[in-house]
Amino acid sequence: MAGDDPLALDRETMRQLGYRTIDLLVDRLERETPPLQRATPDEMRRRLEGASPEQPEPFEQILEGLERDVLPFASRDGHPRFFGFVPFAGTWPGALGDLIASACNLYVGSWMESAGPSQVELEVLDWFKDWVGYPKDAAGSLVSGGSAGNLTALACAREAVAGPMREDLVLYVSDQGHSSVARAARILGFRPEQVRVLPSDDAFRLAPGTLSAAIEADAARGLTPFCVAAQGGATNTGAVDPLAELAAICRERGVWLHVDAAYGGFAVLAGRDFLPGLEQADSIALDPHKWLYQPFECGCLLVRDGRQLRAAFEILPDYLRDARADAGEVNFSDLGLQLTRSARALKLWVSLRFFGIEAFRAAIRRSLEVAALAAQRVEESEALELAAPASLGVVCFRRRNVDEDGNAGLVTALERSGTGLVSSTRLHGRFALRLCVLNHQSTAEDVERVLSFLETAEPEAEAARYERHPAIVSSWPGLPEADVPSLRALPLFAGLEPDQAAQVAARASLREAAAGETVIEQWSLGSEFFVILEGTASVSVDREQARDLGVGDFFGELRALEWGAGYAYPRLASVTATSPLRLLVFPEGSLKELVERYPAIADLIREAAAERLPRHS
Repeated sequence: MAGDDPLALDRETMRQLGYRTIDLLVDRLERETPPLQRATPDEMRRRLEGASPEQPEPFEQILEGLERDVLPFASRDGHPRFFGFVPFAGTWPGALGDLIASACNLYVGSWMESAGPSQVELEVLDWFKDWVGYPKDAAGSLVSGGSAGNLTALACAREAVAGPMREDLVLYVSDQGHSSVARAARILGFRPEQVRVLPSDDAFRLAPGTLSAAIEADAARGLTPFCVAAQGGATNTGAVDPLAELAAICRERGVWLHVDAAYGGFAVLAGRDFLPGLEQADSIALDPHKWLYQPFECGCLLVRDGRQLRAAFEILPDYLRDARADAGEVNFSDLGLQLTRSARALKLWVSLRFFGIEAFRAAIRRSLEVAALAAQRVEESEALELAAPASLGVVCFRRRNVDEDGNAGLVTALERSGTGLVSSTRLHGRFALRLCVLNHQSTAEDVERVLSFLETAEPEAEAARYERHPAIVSSWPGLPEADVPSLRALPLFAGLEPDQAAQVAARASLREAAAGETVIEQWSLGSEFFVILEGTASVSVDREQARDLGVGDFFGELRALEWGAGYAYPRLASVTATSPLRLLVFPEGSLKELVERYPAIADLIREAAAERLPRHS
């Protein structure tokens, strides 16, 4: 302690604590540990629970506790065989840049208080603008990550296109869009029916024709399409939407094009051809803490017309007038959500200068090459098969002749073995294993070791994925002559227990349709789920007949299974009665509920989704 300050330390003590901390970190980074080590809440409470410390503790004791009870129980995203989710492998100079920013407690909200750190951020943003092909007068801000980037972009787009919130505004996103877009829309006050979730094609991209049709349908309703959130490397598959074509549609319609390139955007360092048309977007979200290998948190938003970003966020209260930006100055608090913001650019500036950009290009190219080898390895395997085209480091696949539970059990078996880590997803209704190569330390040998394990390992038994809810005994609304056994006679519900059938029956109502009547129309809104009790119907896509339906068949927006938050899913096909129809109708939200609660129903619906969705029906 120094003087009367209870929180001050002398220089020698500061050095000693710093050296000991650095030793701990270097030792931990070099130590061989599994990619993931879990712990139960009870175990963590036993290790860490206790009263707040009234008296000081030795620093060595604190570090020992961290080494023993905290740091082991976290994912080691930098492990070379961590291929789940989006891996992370930082750089030591970047971490030191964060240490400097933290130790100096730099505030980068106003130029008045942070001319040096603010200029560093402007320099880094200029580099980014150059890489993506943006003009010099574009503006941007470093944010916490892709979620904050998408939220900031949607707020800017709404202000630029429409001003305050209006009920007629419609936002478009594909079913491969990141969940942060849904969260951003919710935070900004968009109602579910104002967010249109559009189907992706066989390559998991948003087709221009699909976007055009949806915009035209909404415009005909008197609505105002205002923003499209496209993918510059979808988290699910790495897919890149046809950005140039989407940009042309948006320009013609006066719609803002935002590209969520948080996952894949920095692949432009390896070549602009990886994201053609990216420079035509009105705004772009990027994540330096992914393919630029920076410590969390470090995201970025760029806006082509920099004036629009400032117009969306600048507010000058009396208590900040002393810090108002003069000519040529930039207050980053005027360009985003945060007034108090740290020096996120420092770690970028330090690490990019230390290694040089070519080193990062080489690391990105290496990741892409290793992912390509992984995809080739899957294609050549007799046990594995690709589930989607490999793109931007993401390889989705599954093991042949193993059901969904078995493939899910392989994820668990790999994790428990300590060999590596992959994650899982669903692609057009079908379960898939997802391997993501982003770590600059991962090699072809690491991929080989993980894929070899998945080819031959015995899947771990999974806990029950579905909760059995207590029975709700009630009649079958709208169908008084029927009872629970007649519901169970329909193929979709044949696997239900009587108590489950009673609960399902309580959710449904009856509808009748005359021959020739359109039950649902393509591009209309709604998420009811239908099961045919009597009669026949015809399904058409773009006015071309696709299939016939009969008793026991079901239809509705199956794509709603893949994208949460309850937003609007335009109908992807028209269904017309070809004879008098009697339909069992489940209201909005029921489809997801049926799939989550009842395995017997889920399997049949998932099978139908896997068959129909790639064909947009």
